[in-house]
Amino acid sequence: MPANVRLPWRSPALGVAMHPRFASLLDQAHDKLEALLAMPPVTYATLPKVMPAAGIYLLSEGSNHLYAGRSNRIRKRLAGHCRPGATHRTAAFAFILARKGTKNLQASYKAGAGSREGLMQNPNFREAFSKAKDEIRSMDIRFVEEIDPTKQALLEIYVAVSLQTPHNDFDTH
Repeated sequence: MPANVRLPWRSPALGVAMHPRFASLLDQAHDKLEALLAMPPVTYATLPKVMPAAGIYLLSEGSNHLYAGRSNRIRKRLAGHCRPGATHRTAAFAFILARKGTKNLQASYKAGAGSREGLMQNPNFREAFSKAKDEIRSMDIRFVEEIDPTKQALLEIYVAVSLQTPHNDFDTH
């Protein structure tokens, strides 16, 4: 650590001790969160022609914020969540909703009934997955630009934690 950096440092916005570079990133994240929430929501069908390529997106139903994600290709990523032909490999949020809707909550990384491929063989799960993609297409979407990968990663976590999005999971798999 450089000699001129002294800890603890207090972020004026947060009032907690932390490294000044990290505190600065969090201060910026809060500003981005406010910009995200100030954006009038759109749906997948009404995405504007001009929108940021990279940043954070938020999927909501009214004031119920459900999922925050990040991408360097937001428009393409949103399509991956909700296009009718999107697969379990690209429609991660739809897969989460289908798991919860069918009560198949235990992830399995071994081939078989509980794996992603195994669940997609189940007609009830496939139907729930398709309905989840339909549901996502009608959700409110907001987004904010963030091109820096470190700021983008922190912003996704900041948004998900601040808004208590129930479908974000930062666990390792």
